Amino acid sequence: VAFVVCRSLEGLKTFSYLEELILDNNLLGNDLLLPRLPHLHTLTLNKNQISFQRNTCKILLDHLAEVVPALQYLSLLGNIACPNELVCKEKDEDDYQRYRYFVLHKLTNLKFLDTRKVTRREREEALIRGAFMKVVKPK
Repeated sequence: VAFVVCRSLEGLKTFSYLEELILDNNLLGNDLLLPRLPHLHTLTLNKNQISFQRNTCKILLDHLAEVVPALQYLSLLGNIACPNELVCKEKDEDDYQRYRYFVLHKLTNLKFLDTRKVTRREREEALIRGAFMKVVKPK
């Protein structure tokens, strides 16, 4: 397990056998670039600056799918990208579920997202409609 407080992850490339990485409470954003970590199965990015602005979160999720292929547990709690009614009163459970479908569409091997286990129904829904899920509700 590595505990890192940083804005740059350049030094991680020397830890190619890393399995768990906790990057909570940093200033990491959608431009986060991890080196290839083929054994990483747990990544927490709680309370950073990751958002769903434009296509940047899609790019981040595509990047994670490429560089951490063994990823099974991801947590994005406390980021703007993760709509949570405890953090933002304008968000509700439907917003959170749309976010889950979108992330699961991109990261198909996840077994846990945030604090919840991924269900078979969620995985099926993510395959069918995950690419079209938006986190923002129409006004």
